[in-house]
This record gives sequence, C-alpha cells and structure tokens, in this order.
Amino acid sequence: MVIGSEPGGGSSDSSGGWSVARGLVVKTLVLIGGALVLKRLTKSTTRWDHARLVSRSISGEKFSKDQAARDPDHYFNIRMVTCPAAEMVDGSKVLYFEQAFWRTPQKPFRQRFYMVKPCSKELKCDVELSSYAIRDAEEYKNFCDRSKDQRPLPEEVIGDIAEHLTTIHLKRCERGKRCLYEGSTAPDSFPNLWNGAAYCTSELSILKNNEIHAWDRGYDGDGNQVWGPKEGPYEFKPAPASSTNDMFSSLNFPIQQSLEKRIEGSFVLQE
Repeated sequence: MVIGSEPGGGSSDSSGGWSVARGLVVKTLVLIGGALVLKRLTKSTTRWDHARLVSRSISGEKFSKDQAARDPDHYFNIRMVTCPAAEMVDGSKVLYFEQAFWRTPQKPFRQRFYMVKPCSKELKCDVELSSYAIRDAEEYKNFCDRSKDQRPLPEEVIGDIAEHLTTIHLKRCERGKRCLYEGSTAPDSFPNLWNGAAYCTSELSILKNNEIHAWDRGYDGDGNQVWGPKEGPYEFKPAPASSTNDMFSSLNFPIQQSLEKRIEGSFVLQE
C-alpha cells in the first residue's frame, strides 16, 4: 500500500512542479515582453527624425486666410507654398519656398531656398532651418506647382543656392504646448537693408496640425521696427488636402504620421 501510494503522491508533486514551472515561464515572458515594449517606447528619436518631421511639417500649401478675415487691418491673405527640391550629400533637405498674395499666386513676392538639417551637437537645439537667396529666382517661380519634369533638376537647385540669409534654431516644444517645434534667429545677427532696416529677426512655431506661425521683422540701427507685423506672427494654415495631393504626389517625401507620434511621445519620455 505504501509502495502503491507513492506513484499517486509523485504524480501530485510532479503536477505541482509543472504548474510552478509554467508560472515562471509566463512571468519571464511577461517581463521580457514588457522590457521590449519599454525599450521601444523609450527609443531615442534621432536628430535626423526631427529634421525630417520639420521638413514635412513646413511643406505644402498654406494660407493666412482665417487671420486676414479676423484682422484685415493688419494681415493679408497670403499663400505660402513649400516643397522638396534637392538633397545635399550630408542628407540635409533643400526645400523651395515662396509667398504670394492669394489672388496672384503666379507672382510670388518672396522666394527662398530652405535647408533643413539637425543642429550640431554643441548647439542647444534640435533642428537648424536656414534660408538662402536663389541665384535666378525668376526661373523658380511656381516651382511647386509645376510637374516634376518642368522643374530645375536637383543638381541645378544646389548650384543655384546663393547667399545665406538667416538661420532659425528650432527646439522641441515643452509638454502641454500646441506646438511641436519653436525657435528664432539670434538677436540682431542677420543684416537686412530693406525699407531702412539694419537687421532682421525671425521667429517660427510649427504646430501639431502642420500650421505654421512665422514672425519676420526688420529693425533700423536704433532698434525701431521698420517692417513686418507688430501685432504678432502670421498664422498659416494648411490648405485642404485635396488641393495639395497632386502637387506632392510625385515626390519621394512620404507623410510620416507614425514618426510624428513617436516624436510627440519622446517629448514626454525624454524630458
């Protein structure tokens, strides 16, 4: 009887042992899975991720229509359009940018190249946005509205980058703010002679809905503002998606919503 009872007792112990083992295996898998998820969530957003998101956010067709309707005494309805034009050897994106009054989009009053790249490690910022004059601006009018085969080639674009005008250093916005990035030029660091100015300043905010707030102002040698809005920045809101899809569909410049989500998450995780 004693011998006969041992198998039954051994079976119970064995069953209990397997239960414990299974429990340990499950706990181990949960811990490993949790660690992998945590690692993925806390994965650092790279410097180039920030540059790509800024490039995407400022690209497209945007208007200050709503602001002009609210305050027609101080703001015009301006069309702003930006699109990819070339890529430098180091990976920096070159964008073409122009502004025109909405009734005359074929006659831009401002044309620039933007160069977007990560800030160097010694600077306390995430993205460097520099503007450049265009060597033959007339040739680039309505660049973004043309079909790809009607535009200057990327190598021609690079060759037509002229004098450096301004550089804005953008930082990720603090948690709870509407913006993704914001920044400005250094005080009185960029000369400008238009309308009696001695220097100019630029402030830029990129909101999470791809809205852009841009505030460009010129000052004379005594610090008096001589051009640019005094009440606040221009607010450019994206045009309806249907009106810009064709403009950018042929470009290798994908919308990266997952990247934006990841970067928004990094604001919290990396603070």
